[in-house]
Amino acid sequence: MKVVRTALVAGVAFWGMGAAAPASAQFFLQPYNFEGKPVRGDEPGIGQPLPGATPAELRAGLLWNMRAALNVAALQCQFEPMLSTVSNYNAILKDHDVELKGAFDTLGAYFKRTSKTVREGQMALDQYGTRTYSSFAAVAAQLNFCQTAGSIAHAAVFTPRGHLGELAVDRMRELRNSLTPYGEQRFPRYIGREHFAATMPRLDALCWNKKAEWVVKKCGAQNWPPAGRTNLAAR
Repeated sequence: MKVVRTALVAGVAFWGMGAAAPASAQFFLQPYNFEGKPVRGDEPGIGQPLPGATPAELRAGLLWNMRAALNVAALQCQFEPMLSTVSNYNAILKDHDVELKGAFDTLGAYFKRTSKTVREGQMALDQYGTRTYSSFAAVAAQLNFCQTAGSIAHAAVFTPRGHLGELAVDRMRELRNSLTPYGEQRFPRYIGREHFAATMPRLDALCWNKKAEWVVKKCGAQNWPPAGRTNLAAR
């Protein structure tokens, strides 16, 4: 009896561990690989330009770009609850509030430094934020963007405090790449016209004798069944 009870407890514990594992959404059998190299923050296409920015200011801009992207994901990706974009984003704001505030303050100082007046600096900061949010429009690549942003948000939740900027350096290129639409990679997205070309056998009486046999002398080699591949998914 003791052995059975021990096995039952172990089984329940094992099931509980499996149930606690984070779930993830899978939109494709094989999604496109959007991974990219680490970035500094001043590469083309990564974020809004910050002319004359110091390395610390570029790092702040990079982190703020990632935060904006995860915010957009929290709004656009709720159609798939398994991504947990809303709960993960809220957890990130709470757990990494100090680092995020530091990035925002650094950006504010940059625009004050590079503007003629404080008012112009504030306007430039507001414009920067608006353009940053707008740059993550993912209508044509929503599935790709949501899956990638969900993965990054999950990683951010488990990133130690003070190191969120490192995650932005490592995965911001991947996040930007995910805005390019790609579909299923396991099978072809488009099937060529040749696969749909229907080959019909010759049915005219000249080519057949009274026993319904093909007459090679009159019509040459028979064109049926068609030669070549018939697997539509083949490449």
